[in-house]
Amino acid sequence: MFDFGFTELFVIGLVALVVLGPERLPRVARQAGQWMGKLQRYVSDVKSDINRQMELDELRNLQKEVTDAARNIEGSFKSAVDETQSELNTIAKSFDDLSDSSQQSSGGVPPQTDWDKIYSVRRTRDRIVERRVEREKSLGVKRPKRRA
Repeated sequence: MFDFGFTELFVIGLVALVVLGPERLPRVARQAGQWMGKLQRYVSDVKSDINRQMELDELRNLQKEVTDAARNIEGSFKSAVDETQSELNTIAKSFDDLSDSSQQSSGGVPPQTDWDKIYSVRRTRDRIVERRVEREKSLGVKRPKRRA
């Protein structure tokens, strides 16, 4: 901290011995040592507080970046869900149109159950669920396990 050489310290010690005397010099030296220790602890506390503040600022910046990324992912996920929903709506509408046209052509007789259509709709739903699960896995989203 200060640039004192051995000779300067020797002269200061000799002057202190002459001024204070051999009886009071040890007490004064001990007191000066305690003050220096307190000063060093205070300086180290201030340094640690400054470091903590800097780390806290870095953590806040990191948190902001993570929340922004989460919002971006959420937006892209919502847009994908909206697109899928619109596709499902068009598929449902086309099925409704087919069922309406089959009812009109049959003359009011309720149509027979078309198991192929039902299974194709179920397969489509299963594929959508599988895609959603794959996307969540790729994004790192953990899903709760289903109960049996």
